Order: sequence, then C-alpha cells, then structure tokens
Amino acid sequence: MNAPAKLFTLDPPVRAHKLTLDDYQRMADAGILTRDSHVELIEGVIVDMSPIGSHHAGIVDQILRFFAGQPTAAVLRIQNPVRLGNYTEPEPDIVLLKPRNDFYKKSHPQSSDVLLIIEVADSSIDYDRQIKIPLYAEHGVPEVWLIDLNLKHIEVYLEPSNDGFRKLLKPALEIALSPTLVPEITLIPQSLFSE
Repeated sequence: MNAPAKLFTLDPPVRAHKLTLDDYQRMADAGILTRDSHVELIEGVIVDMSPIGSHHAGIVDQILRFFAGQPTAAVLRIQNPVRLGNYTEPEPDIVLLKPRNDFYKKSHPQSSDVLLIIEVADSSIDYDRQIKIPLYAEHGVPEVWLIDLNLKHIEVYLEPSNDGFRKLLKPALEIALSPTLVPEITLIPQSLFSE
C-alpha cells in the first residue's frame, strides 16, 4: 500500500496528474464515483475520507440542531461540496453560506459564498489542520471552526491569507461562540462535550 507514496519521494519525484473539478465531475456523472465512494478532491488528488463514527455524527447533528433553531438568512449545508479553485472540492461537515435564491442547486458554492466552515475531527485531526485548513485560508474562507473531539476544544481560525490563517483562537468552552459574519447564531461549546 505504500507504493504510491514512494513514487513521490523518488529523486526526481514522479509527477502525478492533477484532476480538475471538471474531470472529477465527469467521473461522478459516469458512475465511477458515487456518494458511497466517500472521497473528496484535494489539490487534484482523490482522497479517501475518514469514516464518520457515531460520536462525530452526533456532534454534527447537535450543531445542526443548534443552528437550525436560530433565525438566520444563511444557507446551512451538511457534508456537501465547496469548490476551492479548479482542483479542490472538500466536503466540510458544516457550512454556512450566503443566501442564494436557488439554494446552490445550479452549482456548488465557492469560497466567496462561504460565511463559516466547521470541521469535526477525531481521527482526521492532522489532515484537517495540516491540509484542509490551510487550503481554506488560501482560498479566502473567512472563518473556520475545528472541533477537536480528542482534546475536547474548539479552534477558531480567522483572517485568511495565502500563508494560512493569521489568527487562531481557542475560546473557553462555557462562553457562547458566534460566527463573525453570522453573529445572530450562537453555540455554547461546552454542550457539545457533555455526555
């Protein structure tokens, strides 16, 4: 199973062919990739997504309940694609989007449509921190919350740049947390970690 990784460490490294979002979509249209494939396109590479455990799913459902019960004009999406440039289409756990009349039926949202991305992570924590969050910053996603199920805390990433997010906050769990661009929504992080 380590053979593909070894290809990229050769001197000179073997270059991989980057898939575009159009290539990726054609694979889905042809039935090569299905919803059951559990993959996402990251920098032109099809990446297997970690299986969603019951704790992870429960946290996502709990956040959904919090957000759905609060008045907001934002579109709430759960584990659906967001287009980042021409080579990346992650499927974040939760996304708050700018309102659009078609509810993004005509095309997947792009980074300019995003108000907040939330990633819930346990086994995927390093992947989210080292790969996905820097990509969100590079593409101008204004705010990302990383809910770390292992350490039971939330990391709030703000001020995106090409070099990553300039600001990282780790708010106290008992204090209400609101997205910068959707301040009418609040979440008490402590409630996510109580049994």
